[in-house]
Amino acid sequence: MARFTLGGVRTLTVKIPEPLFAEIEGAARARNVTKSEIVRERLERGQTVKRSLWSRMEDLVIHDEALRTDLSTNKKYLRDFGKNRRDRQGDVREKF
Repeated sequence: MARFTLGGVRTLTVKIPEPLFAEIEGAARARNVTKSEIVRERLERGQTVKRSLWSRMEDLVIHDEALRTDLSTNKKYLRDFGKNRRDRQGDVREKF
């Protein structure tokens, strides 16, 4: 990528987690450029960091505090267990 000239740029100070800092520092060292240049490139591309599969899916995981505590013992929840959707709605069958 082309190097940026420093005319017309402003300074921004941010605090980032140690693993992200280490990644940026390693990329800068490997390419022999400044950490600022790595950050500018990533901001322009809209990519901040390669995230792990877990960090990308974490919001999809149901945490145990959000679950009911009586799911397996309360008969109300087990009433239709094992039945398919059609059976739960009554005996509605499609006609061909």
